[in-house]
Amino acid sequence: MTKLWRGGLALAALLLLSAAPLPVAADLLLADAPAPKLSDYRLFRDAAARQPNGRVLAYALNTPLFSDYADKHRYLFVPTGQSASYRADGVMDFPVGTALVKTFATPDRFIETRLLIRKASGWVAQPYVWNADGTEAVLKRAGTSVPVTMPTPTGPKSINWAVPNVNQCKGCHAVGHDMVPIGPTAWNLGPARLREWAKRGVLSGVPRVLPNVPRWDDASAPVAIRAKAYLAVNCAHCHSASGPASNSGLFLDFGQSNPVATGIGKRPVAAGRGSGDRDFAILPGHPDRSILAYRMESTEPGVLMPELGRTLAHAEGVSLVRAYIAGLPPQ
Repeated sequence: MTKLWRGGLALAALLLLSAAPLPVAADLLLADAPAPKLSDYRLFRDAAARQPNGRVLAYALNTPLFSDYADKHRYLFVPTGQSASYRADGVMDFPVGTALVKTFATPDRFIETRLLIRKASGWVAQPYVWNADGTEAVLKRAGTSVPVTMPTPTGPKSINWAVPNVNQCKGCHAVGHDMVPIGPTAWNLGPARLREWAKRGVLSGVPRVLPNVPRWDDASAPVAIRAKAYLAVNCAHCHSASGPASNSGLFLDFGQSNPVATGIGKRPVAAGRGSGDRDFAILPGHPDRSILAYRMESTEPGVLMPELGRTLAHAEGVSLVRAYIAGLPPQ
């Protein structure tokens, strides 16, 4: 009986080992040519990308970028034996071989998974589009369009989801001539996530005192700081001194201290239909007379802001920014 029991244990152990997933294909992440299928990288234990593999860690942001009400599933992979370095300003300093993984989904299907991979030459974007039954995602470097139905506060809406090509990714991720991540900053990850990453060995140099910015949708927190965080994530990748919209003079990066640079009492550099006949980016106390609110509410091409990444207006985000403007003391 003892021999049978031990033999059964040995067989179970052998079966468990044979079923163990292979590690993340770190060498493939650094290859010159992108893999044709998302599953080739082995970032997940299953082809349907439900269970992260090995050092692949799921994470969330306090304030995510709005993308037509899509659900987002974020993951971080840092190669074995390496770690990112903490930065108080900007995104963490991730080592070569890092992959930031973001899957966009509706409540009933995956749409696409975007990879940002840190190679020796810099960050590279690779979009993968999911098949209808959610069993595999394939590379679409040229982008594509996927008809989907999105849940919104006023009911389901059918849209054509635009998967960006690799060059369009630079529209949001460019700083100067370089492509960089947007979301994983110290203030947007929050103390708990930063300490978790430090404990898991993927982030070093984490100080004892960390920024603690509330979630954008935390109604118990001050409106102003939540609105500034929302604008930073959704707008500052363009509207900053080093972004594509630097010539506008409207700088919405988190922590910007110049009131006029953030739009308060600021006239537009170039008036046009995008201004909606309004005179100021933000007219304190008057959201209906502020260009910022007008462009956030619009779904008209050439008027809507942000220009990329959405076709629907974010009702909750607009409400937050309107409340922020309404609460500013009139000038």
